[in-house]
Amino acid sequence: MRLPVLALLALLSSTAALAQSTDLPKAVYTDPPRDAAHPARMEVLHIPSGTVRINGVAYLAAGAGTHPTLVICHGLPGNEKNLDLAQAVRRAGWNAITFNYRGSWGSPGRYRFSQNPEDARAVLAFLREPANAARLGIDTQQLAIVGHSMGGWVAAQVGGQDGTLRGVGLISAANVGNMGSQKRADVVKRMAGNREALAGVTAESMADELIAHQRDFDFLQQAKGLSGKSVLILSSDDGLAPGTDALAAAIRASGGTSVLTQHVATDHSWSDNRITLQAQLIRWLQSLQPG
Repeated sequence: MRLPVLALLALLSSTAALAQSTDLPKAVYTDPPRDAAHPARMEVLHIPSGTVRINGVAYLAAGAGTHPTLVICHGLPGNEKNLDLAQAVRRAGWNAITFNYRGSWGSPGRYRFSQNPEDARAVLAFLREPANAARLGIDTQQLAIVGHSMGGWVAAQVGGQDGTLRGVGLISAANVGNMGSQKRADVVKRMAGNREALAGVTAESMADELIAHQRDFDFLQQAKGLSGKSVLILSSDDGLAPGTDALAAAIRASGGTSVLTQHVATDHSWSDNRITLQAQLIRWLQSLQPG
């Protein structure tokens, strides 16, 4: 039994050394000390949005008092929930809030693109309510939002109009305003492959909404509103980088001086670069905190 134990110790030692040599944030590869009095925990949320209550989960950080908090927006349809990011963010001392848009993944209501930013705003309003902030340990002055794929569009739409957010993050973000620019038959075909767990829609209705709202949905219109915030834009080899490059350029042209961009050679889901993704996100969140 001695050799396996020694081998395990050697492996743990080499892993820690590798993490230190690559300057990874500790939250990527190690758990924080347990706080028995104020342990990390999860709480199921039912958040009012429109006429229903959407589903959410709060990953709440250990420690007394309030914590900075990140809202995480999933994409279309949201097969990748980025829950590893929520866990890493919590280990870093932030609360992480995930949620499902109306009509998606069991949240009541009918799914509509136009409602997705509304739902994210509803989540932020819920977190800012004094009773909820106190119960969940939310520092309402330290809120940020991040989204993946279509969720990046949601984050941009919300962040460009919310003056109190500390930061806005986009991960392989899709500019939904461009999704309706193709021939209707092509848009319908694309939507037909992205309807898992979405209620109250057809591929045709989704395509028609995208085609009708190309200008309204263009996230380049949020550049001015984003120019006063810290913005993280991460792109990958999925064909969407030109769109987020254009957004970064537009933010800078509007006077933005806190735009951090990075391109990583990986797929849309960051399947083989999840550690890199966690590290980039945590470093950016750390930069948002005062002092």
